[in-house]
Amino acid sequence: MRAARAHKGSDVLHLERVPVPEVGEHDVLVRVAAAGLAPSTMKLLAAGMFRHLPTVPGHEASGTVERVGSGVDPGLVGKRVRVHPMLSCRTCGYCTGERQQLCAEHAMIGQGAFGTGTLELYARYHDGGLADFVRAPHWLIDEIPDNVSFDLAAKVHDLGNAVRALKCAGPLDAATVVITAATGTMGTASIVLAEHFGIDRLVLVGRSAERLEAARSLVPHLRVDTIALDDLDPEWPTSRGLTARIREVVPAGPDAVLDYLPAGPGAEQAMRSLANGGVFVHMGGNDAPISIPMRETMLGCWRFVGTRGCTREDTDLVLSLLASGGVQAEQLITHRFALDDVNAALAALAGRHEPMWMGVIRP
Repeated sequence: MRAARAHKGSDVLHLERVPVPEVGEHDVLVRVAAAGLAPSTMKLLAAGMFRHLPTVPGHEASGTVERVGSGVDPGLVGKRVRVHPMLSCRTCGYCTGERQQLCAEHAMIGQGAFGTGTLELYARYHDGGLADFVRAPHWLIDEIPDNVSFDLAAKVHDLGNAVRALKCAGPLDAATVVITAATGTMGTASIVLAEHFGIDRLVLVGRSAERLEAARSLVPHLRVDTIALDDLDPEWPTSRGLTARIREVVPAGPDAVLDYLPAGPGAEQAMRSLANGGVFVHMGGNDAPISIPMRETMLGCWRFVGTRGCTREDTDLVLSLLASGGVQAEQLITHRFALDDVNAALAALAGRHEPMWMGVIRP
């Protein structure tokens, strides 16, 4: 089969021909129809998070079941499915308490290893979906609704990540919520889910006013304000200009901030804008420190929540909402690439020189 593989010391993926994965007793082999693009792929590779090289990245995949092992229901063959990428032990307190991403065995099919355990499952299932076929254990296979495309099914994981952030910020009934990096993958995923969580008003923060206007169209029935960083005073990073602008738009401060900024002072400034009792949720991987005195958080009764990844319960909710029509998200897939163009696709995703909400590879 064709596969885009990561090699030690290389900053690009290599399109190669490799054997189709062998199917074990508990395995499912999926013919990939779509694989999600993730900006974290090359960053994690550079950081050494891919433990088994060479390997096939791609933790988001959907397709049709090609073969199953002897211990798997043969009725799955031919079904339209997605692969849930999160490997974990399934028995510890984290796994049974809707916090699988904290398990000592946590790793991702087609992505990095995050746990501190033996990671035996990861050793077998580290290859991901940027290939013609992907192998996964049967318990990580979800059938996808007939009204959901393979492209969107491949991005259910990112919608699940947004669900996780929204749950961490909740309850959000009638809330005013700021979303930073609002025109990126996680921002737009959170926008389309906002009404389901009862949010009354959104304040979208991003670089470009034009791109923010496009994101506004995702929720035509909500009150939406936008703040373009490019339109702030050039000194905003040091003058707390973002805090001041948010407070101009929402004088009492927002009830919650969903922060997806990957770098810079915007996270701290958004946090400083919170209303009394507000919640700040970070899922951006920002290295910038927060220098807010504890007394200030005490007086504001703020909550700070760091979270990563999503759980099976989160993606189950996404699939249910998509199946019922309660959430419309097909419009989030803005870019589709061939496997031959995987490096150009990853570069486009990282550079964001043109608007891109979600992108997929179609092998």
